Amino acid sequence: MVWVVIVAALLLMISPVMWLKPSARQRRLAPLRSAAMKAGVKVVMEKPPLHGIGTPMPGYRWSYPSDAPGPRFVLVRASEASDVLEPYVADWRWRIEPLRPLPEAARQPLEALLMRLPQDALVVESSEFAITLWWWESQTAERFLSYVEDFKRLRDALAGHADRPGAKRAFGSQGN
Repeated sequence: MVWVVIVAALLLMISPVMWLKPSARQRRLAPLRSAAMKAGVKVVMEKPPLHGIGTPMPGYRWSYPSDAPGPRFVLVRASEASDVLEPYVADWRWRIEPLRPLPEAARQPLEALLMRLPQDALVVESSEFAITLWWWESQTAERFLSYVEDFKRLRDALAGHADRPGAKRAFGSQGN
């Protein structure tokens, strides 16, 4: 009976340590997110611009320069989109199309990038602030880093092509 009490006490002491141990998914994501942040990508957990998904999803964000806002558009993987949405390339549909045609310097890198993204990449969103990849982080840091330069090239090609020409971002201003 004393042995049972000793084993139970040991298990009670060890169990909190086991809860603190990172899961296999956490061990895989830590290097991925760290590599992304070192490459200048901001990683956010927010609700994506998808219908029917109310839980936060990882978003990898490349910011536009503050004096060169980008256009507003949302591309959704066809598997997550309604057939009513207009097809763009391959397996992607416009949820929100840009108000003006994308410059050729941005269109070609965007199309090439969409063709190579993993199947768990569900949304590519551009706002005046940043371009964001919404995905479930299925790949390794090394594989993700193969997309970074393409996203930077796309961001640079879209920078300054805001929907409202001449628009500048004003931080801290609330319409005052």
